[in-house]
Amino acid sequence: MMRKLLMVAVAATALLPAVAAQAQTAAAGDNAATEAHVRQILRRTPLIDGHNDLPWAFRQGFGNDVHGVDLTTDLSMSTRLHTDIPRLREGGVGAQFWSVYVSANMSQLEAAKATFEQVDTVKRIVSGYPQTFEIATTADDIVRIHRQGKIASLIGMEGGYSIDDSLGLLREFRRAGALYMTLTHSKSTNWADAGTDAPKWGGLNAFGEEVVKEMNRIGMMVDLSHTSAETMRDALRVTEAPVIFSHSSALGVTAHPRNVPDDVLAAMKDNGGIVMVTFVPGFISEQVRAWGANRAAEQARLNSLHPGDPDRVKRELEQWVAANPTPRATIDDVVAHIQYVRDKAGIDHIGLGGDFDGVDSLPVGVEAVDAYPRIMARLIQNGWTDSDIRKLSGENMLRVMRQVEAVAARKQNERPNLSRLPRE
Repeated sequence: MMRKLLMVAVAATALLPAVAAQAQTAAAGDNAATEAHVRQILRRTPLIDGHNDLPWAFRQGFGNDVHGVDLTTDLSMSTRLHTDIPRLREGGVGAQFWSVYVSANMSQLEAAKATFEQVDTVKRIVSGYPQTFEIATTADDIVRIHRQGKIASLIGMEGGYSIDDSLGLLREFRRAGALYMTLTHSKSTNWADAGTDAPKWGGLNAFGEEVVKEMNRIGMMVDLSHTSAETMRDALRVTEAPVIFSHSSALGVTAHPRNVPDDVLAAMKDNGGIVMVTFVPGFISEQVRAWGANRAAEQARLNSLHPGDPDRVKRELEQWVAANPTPRATIDDVVAHIQYVRDKAGIDHIGLGGDFDGVDSLPVGVEAVDAYPRIMARLIQNGWTDSDIRKLSGENMLRVMRQVEAVAARKQNERPNLSRLPRE
């Protein structure tokens, strides 16, 4: 009897790898089927991504020549770019806000010039690939262009320093096609506090409030990514139109100052705004965030120990990194933030803003712009409905844009705001 039981146990053990392989194959088949279903949804509803830095990648890596690489080919093996037309198509992207970011280290006047150059870069990308891209300036444009099988291309400014404290320049950027402006970037401006800089104003100062009001009047979305929590709250108090976070995640999941606190997430319900979850590893993984903070502390320690010897600092910092490898964020971290924002803000107030080509690394499973069906398939497997996926992908953003357009239409007879920043 014992021998018989032993033989059965041996046979069962031998079957385990085969059973595991069958289960793995079945799971892969289920994932593929769910991703195919997502692509069907995205044929009807445009997936609108809130933030992509391809124009900056062209400026930094290709002399701002939009033909420096062939976007009609898959560039994953030949460049470090996250974006090209085959992968945009594979990802089901129907509309893309192209960021016209320039560095916060520039003088404001230099930034204004460079931002207009980046607006030109976006328009050259679109004109260089007219079979794929078309400029959109309204929600209806997005719907029309998507129905034609093209990718609607929109312009988003990143960093209020680009207006050089001038509402006249703000209006000119809007006329040039910019549909949102991020009030700050990494540094506070002369009128708004950034989330990653020392506070100057406790949020918005009086001129900052006038910037928000004029953005409402001209139909430019107020983007609160990169701002401090106080700036977020002040902007919500002042604005008459819904706000956006073009590429931010949840502070309640990852304690990075670039993320949105719970009270601001909850305020989206009253404001009508949208938080577009981003995929930046340090913003979505607490392990990655903590590692980055520890690395910064180690660099500061080495700088204090070896002043005037940057080569030694670099060498010893490399040794520290070798001994403390960077952890990796994953697609599960992305899904966790999406679910958290939904739980706090509601299904009507969530979107996606990848920040592709604006970061050096990305989560495992979210390496490029073809990742959206994988993300949404995970959400469906977690119980999200087709209606939920449509809202996340594009319907929420279309609603926000239409509400912003309606506020501007109501204010069209108001005179332009002539406020100026007081100078000392």
